[in-house]
Amino acid sequence: MDEELKSQLRELLDNLGLDMSTYFVMSAKQAVREQGIPFKVTMDVPNAETVKAMRETQNNIGLSKGFASVATLMEDLNADD
Repeated sequence: MDEELKSQLRELLDNLGLDMSTYFVMSAKQAVREQGIPFKVTMDVPNAETVKAMRETQNNIGLSKGFASVATLMEDLNADD
């Protein structure tokens, strides 16, 4: 574990009133109790379609316009474009 991560974990645990040893024992007991890793382990990588949508959103592409009232929204919905 690198020193930066260790420092961040120690600060979090201090704020929770725990020390590193207690945290690791708690984690180990929970893993044994659940017979698995006690947190979600995933490769949470967005697919190409999601990446494209994220880029478009960041560049304000394809976003809907805002409306000041329900009446102006309804006018826009009912308009013959």
